[in-house]
Amino acid sequence: MFHPHRMWAAWPAWMAGRGGHRGRDPFDMDGRGRGGFGDGGRGFGRGGRVFGPGDLRLVLLALIAERPSSGYELIKELEQRFGGVYAPSPGSVYPTLTLLEEQGHIRAAGVEGAKRSFEITDEGRAFLQENRPMVDAVLHRMNITAQSMSGRAMPGSVHQAMHTLRAALVFHSRGWDEAETRRVLDVLEKAARDISGG
Repeated sequence: MFHPHRMWAAWPAWMAGRGGHRGRDPFDMDGRGRGGFGDGGRGFGRGGRVFGPGDLRLVLLALIAERPSSGYELIKELEQRFGGVYAPSPGSVYPTLTLLEEQGHIRAAGVEGAKRSFEITDEGRAFLQENRPMVDAVLHRMNITAQSMSGRAMPGSVHQAMHTLRAALVFHSRGWDEAETRRVLDVLEKAARDISGG
C-alpha cells in the first residue's frame, strides 16, 4: 500500500529535521524556523545568542528613538537587517516593550488597527545618552552578526522555486497509485542528491 507522506523521506536531513526547521514542514523555508540562537529568535542555523542579556532592550529602544514603531514593525525591521535569516520572536519583543514602557523609556504613540505604536520619552533619550558607549557596542555587534548571518539566506529565486515545487505536489492531479508515487519519489530523491552534491 502506498503512503504519499513517504515523499518527505526523499528530502535531505538538513531540510527535514535539522538546523532551524526541527519538526517543520520542509517547504516552510521563509527564514522563520525556530533556530538555535538561544534568545527566543527565529531563523536558520546553529550557534550562540544573537543578543546577550539586556541587548534586545537597548536595540529596541534605539530603533524606537529613530522613529515610532509597533512591535510588529520592530520585528520586521530586525528581520530585514538580518537579511530574512533571523528575527526576534514576539515572545521576546513584546515583554521587552512592556518593560521599557514600565521603566518610562517609551510610551504609546497611537493605535492603528491591532498595532500599538511606541515612541521614546525624554527619560528614554536620556538613558540612551547616558549609556551611549554600551548602546553603540551592542548595535555594532548586531551589525557584524547580521552581516555574517545574511550570507546564509536562501536566494529569493530558490525560495520561489521551493513554493512552486510544493504547489506541484499539493495540486498533483494524476492520483497517487504505486507507480506515480514511485515516479515522484525518484524525481525528489534525484533532486536532493543533485542539490547536496551526492
